[in-house]
Amino acid sequence: MKYFWSVLLLLLMTACTPSKSPLIIGHRGAMGYETENTIASIEKAMELGVDMIEIDVFRISSGEIAVFHDERVDRLANGAGRIEDYNMFDMRALVLDGGHGIPILQDVLKTVNAQVPLNIELKGANTSDRVNFITDYYIKERGWSADQFLISSFNWDELREFRTLDPEARIAVLTEGNPEDAIGVARELGAEAINPSVATVTAERVQAVHDAGFKVYVWTVNDPELFASLKEMGVDGVFSDYPDRMR
Repeated sequence: MKYFWSVLLLLLMTACTPSKSPLIIGHRGAMGYETENTIASIEKAMELGVDMIEIDVFRISSGEIAVFHDERVDRLANGAGRIEDYNMFDMRALVLDGGHGIPILQDVLKTVNAQVPLNIELKGANTSDRVNFITDYYIKERGWSADQFLISSFNWDELREFRTLDPEARIAVLTEGNPEDAIGVARELGAEAINPSVATVTAERVQAVHDAGFKVYVWTVNDPELFASLKEMGVDGVFSDYPDRMR
């Protein structure tokens, strides 16, 4: 009888305990409100109280790390061509929708000022070395801690390069396919998380990734009802263009 009441109490406590809320990660800042990956978008995400901010980076021809999502500037800028072909001077002359400029990684780091963790997605090739150099400097000299940076990419070879440069870095493996298919490379990299598209996420797949020892950060979630469903599945974080809608 004592065992029965103990089990019943445990079940009641479990039922009354709310599930842990996933991290709300501002996608390209808060791109639903401000032009993506701009300082205005970063500031908006911070204003909305996100748990983390995600940005995308390329290495441009003069060596700087530009914060930009597309391979070409045409969609957002008053110019054309591949972002990687621009030098710093010509990139600074571009004007994005809303009158914004394209920042470099240091601009974002100065804006965030270690107030919220930063997920840096390596979009372009040959970004690992310079990104590692910059983040290492901000950890040693500017008050950031190593756990405030999460490095992710669809380019798994770029993640492998980053891992050789920093054996302790937090890494997330981005994938457009079944997240279970990324478990092998996540193990190889000693990754923290696998980041799948919301279109590929099921409760069973989330459980499989968790059972393998990795977190699940899902992109891109803008519907509160969908967020509630993902929360029930136990995902660890979601990327959102409208992070305030996920609260």
